[in-house]
Amino acid sequence: MTDKLDDFTNEVKNRIDSNSKNIRLLKAAKKFMQLSTQPKYSYNFSWLGRPIIQYPQDIIAMQEIIWEVQPDFIIETGIAHGGSLIFSASMLELIAACGGPSDAEVLGIDIEIRPHNHRAIENHPIFRRITMIEGDSISEEVIMQVYDKAAKKEKILVCFDSNHTHDHVLAELNAYAPLVSKGSYCIVFDTVIEDLPKGSFPDRPWDKGDNPKTAVREFLRTHPEFEIDKSMENKLLITVAPDGYLRRMS
Repeated sequence: MTDKLDDFTNEVKNRIDSNSKNIRLLKAAKKFMQLSTQPKYSYNFSWLGRPIIQYPQDIIAMQEIIWEVQPDFIIETGIAHGGSLIFSASMLELIAACGGPSDAEVLGIDIEIRPHNHRAIENHPIFRRITMIEGDSISEEVIMQVYDKAAKKEKILVCFDSNHTHDHVLAELNAYAPLVSKGSYCIVFDTVIEDLPKGSFPDRPWDKGDNPKTAVREFLRTHPEFEIDKSMENKLLITVAPDGYLRRMS
């Protein structure tokens, strides 16, 4: 049985590796990303009743990472409707039921948590694993609160999905990446902005040349302890986080 599982694992790895060389497939995935952005494709999905505003492929990727890492603390910047918080909390609940950390929790940070979203998250059955902070994720006050919460945690995973400008994301990386445990991930969403045509977000302060991917590139130049997990991107093909799945290696 073990040999068969090893064979299947190797088959999967080979298929993922071949994706990175399949030009036709890569072009089709890129075209889909370009065409699906303006119709707000990612706004059509929910997790346990709350809008999650993610592509299904990235939701599956997060499930795999959370199961692999078994974190006892997940930090998320950007809350919106709360679907991602509910997703992370539900994963932690499942992991606890399978023998993982029983006291694992997720912390969400947002500069504005709208009252109706706050109530909906608080009233959700999985809320017991969730804490929220309303404030600027890169302010000294909020950073200190997060570090206080993380002080007794052993395995930490971090996700950024708030203000997508270069300066803001770089400040988040510098503030919170040090908390990421070895073998865990720092996941930077919406790096795909750099790969889309300039002007794709006319009502937003970010654009090509000023976005999460440009921040990741600058951050990695001075942080060799992190590396891009290209296998994740090659597996998903359709993702809002190309070059955004950062694994801490040391």
